[in-house]
Amino acid sequence: MYDWIIDVLFWIAVVFLAGVYVSWRATRLDRLHVRVETARAALDAALVRRAAATLELAASRLLDPATSLVLATAAHEARTADADNREFAESDLSRALRAVVDQPEFVGSLTAKGAGEGVLDELSAAAAKVAYARRFYNDAVSQARIARRKLLIRVLPLAGRAPLPDFFEIDDDPPGI
Repeated sequence: MYDWIIDVLFWIAVVFLAGVYVSWRATRLDRLHVRVETARAALDAALVRRAAATLELAASRLLDPATSLVLATAAHEARTADADNREFAESDLSRALRAVVDQPEFVGSLTAKGAGEGVLDELSAAAAKVAYARRFYNDAVSQARIARRKLLIRVLPLAGRAPLPDFFEIDDDPPGI
């Protein structure tokens, strides 16, 4: 006689648990997208800091004019590049830094001038932070892409209209300071 009540309660429980699971997956995906956005902001800050440290070195009058011009131009291009050319400009800055700093006796001659040690320390720290921030960002993008490939996410459009995040691939090998 009460079998239909038990059946209704069973189906209500199933629908409730399915709703809780879908809500949990949607919340997790949202957290992953927030993580990607936060990691991108940290990466942008690290890239700007590296460009600023490069400009500071170029303007320090510790380098010859040609080297200063090369570094200043590469740093300016990295700071002002649009979204489509940013990866190329940042890679060019990395290569310019390595070409200048990895010259024989560069660090020794700069530190002998006195004020160069602080600028080199700041540049070294900024270059290392770029490498770490890029790895962290690409890891977050990878996690979000894996989550978005799940069948439930694709069948029920839980990602909404959020664009699929892209990796940020640059040459971020720091100079040998």
